[in-house]
Parts: sequence; structure tokens; C-alpha cells
Amino acid sequence: MDLQLDGKRALVTGSTAGIGYAIAAGLAREGARVIVNGRTQDGVAKAVAKLRAETAGDVVGFAGDLGQAEAAEALVAAHPEVDVLVNNLGIFEPKPFEDIPDADWLRFFEVNVLSGARLARVYLPAMRRANWGRIIFISSESGLQIPAEMIHYGVTKSAQISLARGLAEAVAGTGITVNSVLPGPTRSRGVVDFVAALSKDSGKSFEEFQTEFFATVRPTSLIKRFATPEEVAALVTYVASPLASATTGAALRVDGGVVKSAF
Repeated sequence: MDLQLDGKRALVTGSTAGIGYAIAAGLAREGARVIVNGRTQDGVAKAVAKLRAETAGDVVGFAGDLGQAEAAEALVAAHPEVDVLVNNLGIFEPKPFEDIPDADWLRFFEVNVLSGARLARVYLPAMRRANWGRIIFISSESGLQIPAEMIHYGVTKSAQISLARGLAEAVAGTGITVNSVLPGPTRSRGVVDFVAALSKDSGKSFEEFQTEFFATVRPTSLIKRFATPEEVAALVTYVASPLASATTGAALRVDGGVVKSAF
């Protein structure tokens, strides 16, 4: 299927690995001109080189922590207009509620919520002039089912869903769509690193951890495994395309059935 993304300018934040990288690859394969983002120049350069080799696409990079306003300003100066904005940048950390200080709450909100709101604000005027654009927030099923082991993370993911819906209302009647995509547990770099750290103490393989995780922590999963970044990226790539013009204001789940609801 031709997703009609040839020549569209796409920014994917937090895209040197995991879900963000898979989204960047999906967009590049469909002909979009992709801006890859990460915090370090070395990491961005490696991701850009790998994506160019894998997709033969038009891929450039921007190094900077987009959780900081100064980095966002530098990004917009270098790339003043984009057609597709994918707010994938995010952090997570299991921590008991009583041990989460104000500083952590502020850091999670700034990275997971404010970074996307800020970029949407600066890129929206050009989208309005063109009467076309796609803004996508990568939220999580944790925004619907707040995980007790990381409440601050879940709250920021709920905020993203609300932000996306409100922004979709603000651009009603235009050619701009705004949606949130809610992955379930996904085998991203952060998850792999987290499991590797646990494995040192428990001696369990990834497969053993996965079986136990879906039996005890996410028992409502219907696929009983971690999704792959590519499975999440497939939905995002479609939503970013002109073919998805009637999909807006939606919270789209690619959660493996973890959320126990038909709606």
C-alpha cells in the first residue's frame, strides 16, 4: 500500500532506538524526509547512518535534549517546518509512590508532556498555513491503567492523551489531525536494559521473565508477550499518512489487549 508520504517532512523525537527508531524507519521507507533525534551527537549519527543503510531514505539528525526549551529552540531554528510531528520522547522508572520526590514529578512532566506540547505549539502555525499536518503523541496503556509501580509515569501518559484530544479539538475543520497512540508493554531498549539488570540478580532469561511478567504483572494481555517496536511503528506510520485523514482526536491502542475494554 502506498501511504502517500513521499516528500513529507517528519520529526520523530527520541528516535535513536526502540519505538522511535522503528517509527523513523517506517516513515523513511514510505518516502518521508525524516529528522532523527537523540540527546547525544554520537548516538544520533549512528542512528542516521543505520537508517540510511536500512531504508535508503532521506534521513538527517538533530542532537539535543528536547525536554529542555533551549534544545527545542535550536531544533526549530534548524528545521522550522515539519509536516509530521511524532512526540515519542519519554522516560519511565519504576519507583514506589512514597519515594517519588517533587523533582521526579517535574522531570517526568517536562520530558513526557511539556516537550511534546512545546513542539506542537511551534510547528502548528506552519501546519495551519498549509492546512495539512499530523501530530502524534506516543502515550501508553499506562495512561488508562495507571501502574502502581510507577504512578508518575502513568499520570504523564494520561496527560498526553488529554493534550492530544484537546489539540485535535483546537484544529477541528482543518487538514490537521492529532492523535495519541497507546503501546502496551513493548520490547524497547529501555525494557531490554531493565530486564537485563533484573536478570543479573535473578538469573532468569528474557523469555522466563516475559512469561512471568505476563502471568503476574500484565495478566490481561491477550498476546502474552512484549510487542515489537515495529508492530507499534506500523500503526504510527499509517496514522501519519494522508490515508488516515478521518482519524483524529483518537487514543489508538496497540497494547496487545492489555486494556480490558472493547472501546
